[in-house]
Amino acid sequence: MSTLKKSRPSYSLVTLLALVGLSGMAAFVRVPHPTAAAGSLNAADIAWMLTATAFVLIMTPGLSFFYGGMVRPKNVISTMLQSFVALGVISLVWYFVGFSLAYGDSWHGFIGNPLTFIMLRNVGTAPHPLLSPSIPFILFFAFQLKFAIITPALITGSFAERVRFKAYLAFMVLFCVFIYCPLAHWTWHPDGFLRKWGVLDFAGGTVVHISAGIAALAGAIVLGPRSSHGRSTSFSTPNVPFVLLGTGLLWFGWFGFNAGSALGANETAALSFVNTNLASAAALVAWMLIEVVRGGKPTAMGACIGAVVGLVAITPAAGYVDYGQSILIGVIASLISHAAVHWQNSRTNIDDTLDVFPCHGLGGIVGMLLTGVFADKVGLVNGTATVFSYHVLGLVIVIAYTFAGSWLLLKLTDRLFGLRVKPADEELGLDLSQHEESTYHVDEEFEKTYRKEVISERV
Repeated sequence: MSTLKKSRPSYSLVTLLALVGLSGMAAFVRVPHPTAAAGSLNAADIAWMLTATAFVLIMTPGLSFFYGGMVRPKNVISTMLQSFVALGVISLVWYFVGFSLAYGDSWHGFIGNPLTFIMLRNVGTAPHPLLSPSIPFILFFAFQLKFAIITPALITGSFAERVRFKAYLAFMVLFCVFIYCPLAHWTWHPDGFLRKWGVLDFAGGTVVHISAGIAALAGAIVLGPRSSHGRSTSFSTPNVPFVLLGTGLLWFGWFGFNAGSALGANETAALSFVNTNLASAAALVAWMLIEVVRGGKPTAMGACIGAVVGLVAITPAAGYVDYGQSILIGVIASLISHAAVHWQNSRTNIDDTLDVFPCHGLGGIVGMLLTGVFADKVGLVNGTATVFSYHVLGLVIVIAYTFAGSWLLLKLTDRLFGLRVKPADEELGLDLSQHEESTYHVDEEFEKTYRKEVISERV
């Protein structure tokens, strides 16, 4: 009988014990939760923000369908779970430390004090005079949580079909703490240095989409291409109904994403609501027309990708620009992202599986720059060059910080856990190799050979 080698203490066991300890501490350590005084809240604002928060929540399951429909059948479950699991993991990170790092007392405009709102200390039903003047501060916490959840989920499209699940979980936590929270503080905290410069990001073009797109580019480079990249495979047609469903859920949720960022039931919410729809519609139509001009046929997949690109691009500008300008933003973003997708896939060896950088990264960049151009009264067209100049400078800083930081975090994660699955695991598919679940029939002889290889590695 073969003797199995003794393994080191399981990271999963250590993590479970840590979770038990932290949950016990959260249950018995009393922290103050201020309650609202009579007449300090606006019922209409509360109703809208509860609704918007639920809208943004549905975007993450929507993203899982959007991404899950684009990968090979043997990786559908794993790809969808990589989005879905963020609902659990990031919620806990945001509760314990993330919210405080993003919105706690500012340290020179760079990061929040992790103790200010640790475990929701000083976060209750009372409004916050600067962050949530008409709604409970706890509702502001919940709304911002949904943004923190979807950002690392967006990144997963770049290294789909080859990343180890536990390594992804570790990277997701590190990204939230060291990349997302600082960017949120810089951009949205009243004392954040980008906000003080006048950089405008209405709903997350910089904090969410540029950060996710740049981190995705770093992830695709660090993990390298899939074994099937660049060669023909039996998989050629994605699950288009899944992609259509995911796009519909994303479009629906995006109304909460953008219009909810007005933080109240007001005219800015209405403006951003309509701008969101117009930009997405324009980008959808533009993407299909590009397909035809290039000699192809209009596709459902192209329509979905175009719609999402438009949603991404209008996000930073939604509450600051006019209706016609939102249409132009959607068209420009669609043109640039389509060209970038074609260039990346035909001229480079970067295997950004689901084109996260060209669509989310560049879409966010286009939106950020055009916000500086068209923003009412302060942009390049209707104001001065000051705000646009700070947008360019802020963009350079955000790209440099996010790429370098994500690269280092990916390398650290790889060293600790190993980022990429083994070749046999990749060939079998991540659904079975990472989760022992599958939606399709696996060749019995192949699975038998795979099992022998796995057992031989453990002996």
